[in-house]
Amino acid sequence: MDFSDKVALVTGGAQGIGRATAMALARAGADVAVNDLREQPPDVVEEIRRLGRKALYARADVGSLPEVEAMFGEVDRVFGRLDILVNNAGTGAPGKLEEIDLDLWNRVINVDLTGPFLCIQAAAKRMIPRRYGRIVNISSIGAVRGIDIDPPYSAAKSGILGLTKSAARYLGKYNITVNSVSPGPTDTELIKKLPLEMGEKEAKTSALGRIGMPEDVADAIPFFASDYTRHVTG
Repeated sequence: MDFSDKVALVTGGAQGIGRATAMALARAGADVAVNDLREQPPDVVEEIRRLGRKALYARADVGSLPEVEAMFGEVDRVFGRLDILVNNAGTGAPGKLEEIDLDLWNRVINVDLTGPFLCIQAAAKRMIPRRYGRIVNISSIGAVRGIDIDPPYSAAKSGILGLTKSAARYLGKYNITVNSVSPGPTDTELIKKLPLEMGEKEAKTSALGRIGMPEDVADAIPFFASDYTRHVTG
């Protein structure tokens, strides 16, 4: 796959699946804007530049409309276009159903579901006039089967699947595809929040009997961001 004339924005790109995705796109030739909430640019930004690609650190809370608008404005200023959006930023809040308070629920929904909606909305405004775009949302196997100790995360990731289908139907007429990747248990910061026995239990649910690595997931994402999937959406 060749992304040498493409610009990508990867949210939550400082670590885990987001970082691996940003590097995979850059290795394939894309210029990449890396979003995260860290005060200082993460090391992945410099790694992308060492590959000879343009890179931007786009600090923003994806659940905040003003910050999302500012982030996309910065992408416009630096790159002048956007071809690919990967909605990867996410958080979770493992806990017992009866102990989760509304503030915690709202925080997870805001990042994991409202954030992708705001970013899709901003990306669409830029992609529609050019009649081209590739949007990839990161959901979770938990969206389908549920995660017993993380109801907010399961609900938000389920919402991502509905959002993906709706946006795909609306944006298809503009030659913009919207797809979702739903990873199983993966070695990221989220799974490290689980008690050891829960992590081991999650590994056993995989058909391969192991926790996946971020690169295992990231290697699938460029496929959906490429023109190989020009007739695959939703």
